[in-house]
Amino acid sequence: MKQFLMLHGINHNMFGKRDPAQYGTATLDDIDAQLHALAQELGVAVQSYQTNSEADMCLRIHQGFIDQVDGVLINAGAWTHYSYGIRDALAILTVPVVEIHMSNIHAREEFRHKSVFAEIVKGQICGFGVDSYLLGLRAAVRAAA
Repeated sequence: MKQFLMLHGINHNMFGKRDPAQYGTATLDDIDAQLHALAQELGVAVQSYQTNSEADMCLRIHQGFIDQVDGVLINAGAWTHYSYGIRDALAILTVPVVEIHMSNIHAREEFRHKSVFAEIVKGQICGFGVDSYLLGLRAAVRAAA
């Protein structure tokens, strides 16, 4: 069974409480439950991980490389716009990486328009709320086929 890693970044433990106008009312547990249900439907497995530590995120990406996961989905939150450390960790991977955002980062503040990951990921899905995650998993599964 193909294995996928879902990486949730900084402040995502606050989904459902934080800025519902941008992020809706779904909690991180709600998002993960929907991802796992879709994974079962697609015949794959998803392991979810959330951290507010940039170093821990890099270590989890390294572990994904060691574990030879088949694909990675990442919503790094604000790290997307400045974390070259996470970018370099993602660049180690040899599997499809799909960048996900619940909000449309291109329609928000100017600093959110640039992703330092854009040049190394397979693609980016943003602006569809929780559906961004589900679309991202479908894209990753297809890219890993």
